[in-house]
Amino acid sequence: MRNKEQWQPSKFVRYPNGYRASRDRKMVGIGSRLVADILAQAYEQMLRNHAHGVLLDLGCGKVPLYEVYQPLTTDVICIDWANTLHPNQFLDVECDLNEGIELANDAVDTILCTDVLEHIAEPERLWRDMARVLRPGGKILLAVPFFYRVHEAPHDYFRYTEFALKRFVAGAGLTLLSLEPYGGWPEVFADLVGKRLAGIRSVSAIHLSLSQALIRTRWGRNLSAGTARDFPLGYTLVAQKPASML
Repeated sequence: MRNKEQWQPSKFVRYPNGYRASRDRKMVGIGSRLVADILAQAYEQMLRNHAHGVLLDLGCGKVPLYEVYQPLTTDVICIDWANTLHPNQFLDVECDLNEGIELANDAVDTILCTDVLEHIAEPERLWRDMARVLRPGGKILLAVPFFYRVHEAPHDYFRYTEFALKRFVAGAGLTLLSLEPYGGWPEVFADLVGKRLAGIRSVSAIHLSLSQALIRTRWGRNLSAGTARDFPLGYTLVAQKPASML
């Protein structure tokens, strides 16, 4: 990672009880804060359980998770494309991910790919390339949205079910270690309304507080857990490259 000494927290910020979305509206709007808080916890847990060795942050943007994985890894490679909405000085490689990853075979131990796959026009090709650059025994840590608005248009192509993600993993010759939905009907509804109210700060802030309070109740937690499979906000996935691949 280039210019690592210049890195500053952006989308995610560390608090005493773990990572949460930044409360700086320039980093995370009020309408997006509910989802970003959920993702901060999901990403932190996934990284702490699986990140190791040389980590490739694929589609890294402002490298918002650097503080989480830096102490868990030996080196970091940051890759993003030229038309990203989040240009930065940390890139080691700039390339179009639709054309492949410009790294040698067996180059990294961990690949972090969050909120990127929906922007790839040929996802099967990227999955094959991730498997190629991953060392035997290495892991892909991936997350994708499902019930979520169009973003980074016109480069927003797909939403994936758990069944599509399983096919990608198998097609790339990888082993699926975990695949979990995050959020459920309450979070989906709250996010949709929150996005619609985003332009009205006072109303949006009230909606966020009420939604978070409701979701934290026993009723809210049970409803979320009971509807996550049918109404997921998105998915987190961990896949591993076998110790030997033909």
